[in-house]
Amino acid sequence: MANSTMSLEAGDYESMAESAKAASDLLRALAHEARLMILCMLVEGEKSVSELEAFLDMRQPTVSQQLARLRADRLVKTRREGKTIYYSLASENAQKVVDLLYDLYCRNNAECP
Repeated sequence: MANSTMSLEAGDYESMAESAKAASDLLRALAHEARLMILCMLVEGEKSVSELEAFLDMRQPTVSQQLARLRADRLVKTRREGKTIYYSLASENAQKVVDLLYDLYCRNNAECP
């Protein structure tokens, strides 16, 4: 009986496993509503913590906690200007996924920014 399953080389499997880990890390970050909202805001360009607070109607500790998690996951990066820290997307893949989610859920929704 012929085996109809694909056979993977050891290197292919390792590469696939690394990609699956990266994808699941991104999806885990996106699965939290506050982090998803922050990433959606950052698609438009860099924002300060106070700008994110005001738009998202969240308290500063909540925003900072979620930004720390996104930074640890290497999805956002920072730039300091005086006392203000600006956040922006650091991941092209995150940008693409958030763009897709925006297209699917917000494109024709008047309540979305």
